[in-house]
Amino acid sequence: MLNGIQTSDRPRERLVRIGAKALTTVELLALLINHGTSGSSAIDIAMDLLEKFPKLTDLAGRDVSELKRIHGMGTAKAATLCAAFELANRIQGEPFDSGKIIGSPHNVYKMMSPKLRHLRFESFHVLLLNTANQIVRDIIVSEGSLNSVTIHPREVFRMAITENAAAIILVHNHPSGNTEPSPQDISITKQIADAGIVVGIKVLDHLIIGGDYYTSLAERNIL
Repeated sequence: MLNGIQTSDRPRERLVRIGAKALTTVELLALLINHGTSGSSAIDIAMDLLEKFPKLTDLAGRDVSELKRIHGMGTAKAATLCAAFELANRIQGEPFDSGKIIGSPHNVYKMMSPKLRHLRFESFHVLLLNTANQIVRDIIVSEGSLNSVTIHPREVFRMAITENAAAIILVHNHPSGNTEPSPQDISITKQIADAGIVVGIKVLDHLIIGGDYYTSLAERNIL
């Protein structure tokens, strides 16, 4: 028995015995936290985390300095949680890294959402596609403040030309969760599309991601 908990009922032992799916979110977090501090168990710290950040999507967007504000969360524990969430993001995005064909805006959303939906600043990506509409590279062109990034067409096409891309897809996030394109979003999309005509690289779409939602400017007939 440890801290009043039977050894067989501790999260690690329960995971080994019955599988990770049977554990609660608190227990899974406690496993990553690993051990408590004086007066607080790993379970206590996990509960404090979820009290502060009730949604895992909110918790996943926190950096080490923010996690360390929770009593009992030192640098090592905070770094472990950040690493775990980043691995989860990469797992969700991984299937499209093997050259699968992008056939719809929803496919792009499924690939990019894990990378963008938790961010609290805008991040602008350019996806490079080959002639078979397969994504060959994801490039971060710019990262900005809470509600803006600065984009210039030359930065968008520099790598696209170097990599001999046949087409590109623009993707960025709105930290507010509102995916309605702003006048600036529409303006820069048209500028980039016009530049693409000049250099012979078509802009297929521009997706705006906000939380669980997205807007495709191609579907809006803006492109």
